[in-house]
Amino acid sequence: MSELLDHLVRQVESARKLLGIVLAQSEAIKRQDVELLLARLADVQLEMRTRERLEHERDAIIRVAAAQLGVAPVDIDIDSILATIPNGDATEARTLSAELRGLLKEIGEVHSVNRVLIRQELSFLDHLMRVMSGAPQAGYSAAGWTSAPQAANVVNARV
Repeated sequence: MSELLDHLVRQVESARKLLGIVLAQSEAIKRQDVELLLARLADVQLEMRTRERLEHERDAIIRVAAAQLGVAPVDIDIDSILATIPNGDATEARTLSAELRGLLKEIGEVHSVNRVLIRQELSFLDHLMRVMSGAPQAGYSAAGWTSAPQAANVVNARV
């Protein structure tokens, strides 16, 4: 049981750290601070390695619990593991598990917003670069949607 509680504590700590990183990414995106954004991306990659180790640890805990309960690992959840332990420890584990689920949900939401913000920034940058270079852009004409004219292929033009 102490192994499960220790594991859940490490999971929650890692999720809190990851949430802090993705929130810092949001700020970097909003401030258009590319260097800070790249540093936070490196932090995400590092923390994802920690999360991967934690997932392997979680899988091992599930396999051991499944073997002890005589069920397949895919059929086990935290409630089936906690049914066999003292109430106080089970309550603590359920609390940690609920906190972890909430953190992971929030991380996913912030990450989704960050992706949208980055796409918007890249779209604006693409538009700006096209305007500055004088490159034609696709858009709408009087007849409807039109694609950008393609530049002639220099290699084919010489042949």
